[in-house]
Amino acid sequence: MAAGAVDVPLEYVRLGLRFDRLESGIVDAYTGDKRIRAEVENEPVPAPQTLRDQARALLRELDAADLPADRAAFLRGQLTALECSGRKMSGEPVGFLDEVSSYFQVELTLGDPADYAAAHAELDALLPGGGPLAERYAAYRRREECPPQRLAEAVHALSSALRDRVRAEYGLPEAETVHYEVVTDQPWSGFNYYEGDYRSRVAINADLPHRLGQLPHLVAHEAYPGHHTEHCRKEQGLVERASRLEHTVFLVNTPECLMAEGLADLGIPASVGAGWGPWAAEVLGDLGLRLDGHLAERIAVATAPLNRVRQDAAVLLHDRRADADEVVAYLQRWSLVRADRARQQLRFLTHPLWRAYITTYVEGFDLLSRWLDARPATQPVADRFVRLLDEPLTPAAVATELRAA
Repeated sequence: MAAGAVDVPLEYVRLGLRFDRLESGIVDAYTGDKRIRAEVENEPVPAPQTLRDQARALLRELDAADLPADRAAFLRGQLTALECSGRKMSGEPVGFLDEVSSYFQVELTLGDPADYAAAHAELDALLPGGGPLAERYAAYRRREECPPQRLAEAVHALSSALRDRVRAEYGLPEAETVHYEVVTDQPWSGFNYYEGDYRSRVAINADLPHRLGQLPHLVAHEAYPGHHTEHCRKEQGLVERASRLEHTVFLVNTPECLMAEGLADLGIPASVGAGWGPWAAEVLGDLGLRLDGHLAERIAVATAPLNRVRQDAAVLLHDRRADADEVVAYLQRWSLVRADRARQQLRFLTHPLWRAYITTYVEGFDLLSRWLDARPATQPVADRFVRLLDEPLTPAAVATELRAA
């Protein structure tokens, strides 16, 4: 680095830690030098305008920083997102769609109700019988619920089975560990707290019923080959081997979140693939828990288009100014969920930190699914997916590769 030049990666880390002082939770994980965090915590509490201006200054410094192209692109996306957060915290008017675009490098559109109606028709055929579809779907979901007292046992069994697959297919640091705990009173169903040194703490929210057919996806998402696996491999590769300091901090409402949630939601396709339903039924069957794996897999395929309804709800709420009751009714109609479940989703969509975050799941899964599907015919899924685990890819970079393909 030239004398007098700004160390952009280091200052980016400091900036992210400063944002966390204004909004606790922006730093999802920090595995870097504890002295850096202590220095930031001993600074005067920053003003939002100051952090906004620091993000802008670092963006201007990037062109002169002489960083590899992928490193500069990653930092540009992250700093653009932080600059938007600084504007919002400063009280500047930021439209919801612009907020999402600045955070995650994607443009939102509402889903097509015709696609949702077609998904309902598919589901209707899979769940024959009398009564409204929403009631039959709710009854199916109740039959699939994991007994609360067996939840931890089921999670550990699935985690062990997935870990064996991921260790064989992708590789993991020898000493990595995941500790699971059951919590309550949270707006999410599961959360990975990465603690560094290849350790994660995964919290499962017991306020929500957990279905046996959904548990494999939850465990894959949070641990193997999802968040825990990505954190481990990036800590080992990008931080320890390549000395990329910027990957010692993981910041909420930035492009890396869309990449992380998209790859985590692809955890089951990337680790088990087709036939995951019978596979999960066998793992759970060893515990005496009965799952119709074939039906669970078919229903997951049929209802996949309905995942976009959650993002529609955010757009209606924050961009179209619909009131809460309208949004709950929309969720109930198209997602086929009960009012209490819809209001739990609304809680996530109205949380100050998480209100835009639903996009990371919806657009992340869509973007990375299309990217995986666009791989050469002879390339295994694992050979493509491992790039998500190891490389500092951005949504913009993935979209560029898709256009080129």
